[in-house]
Amino acid sequence: MSEFVSHSVEETEVFAESFAKSLSAGDVVALFGGLGMGKTAFVRGLAKGLSVTSEVSSPTFALVHEYDAPVPVYHFDMYRINSLEDLFSTGFFDYLDCGGIVVVEWSENIVDYLPKNTVSIKIEYGNTDSERRIIVKDENSCN
Repeated sequence: MSEFVSHSVEETEVFAESFAKSLSAGDVVALFGGLGMGKTAFVRGLAKGLSVTSEVSSPTFALVHEYDAPVPVYHFDMYRINSLEDLFSTGFFDYLDCGGIVVVEWSENIVDYLPKNTVSIKIEYGNTDSERRIIVKDENSCN
């Protein structure tokens, strides 16, 4: 487990960009944290570190965004997923076998279905409103 304290959106993105260097094809990154914690900012930095050149935004309504890169990045938002049937409808399980890096926002909603090798990242408030604690675990138990 490791922890990083971010004092701004920019610091979160820089940390995620650096963290991306530890990832490879087939990895799953599960993001945990409430509204406004910086999950999408983390994904923006991660995507930059993985050489994604297109704009990164939350896939809240599309459920998944695909980003071209040397290793493709599949960015899911599970905010509105409430059942296994909902999860199947996203194509999530198919993407796990596509050889890319899967990044999941709102992983709380699918924690029981994440692969065992999932890297979990919990983002929570720090000591101030703009500070975030980013806690990285190499397993999918961030609760």
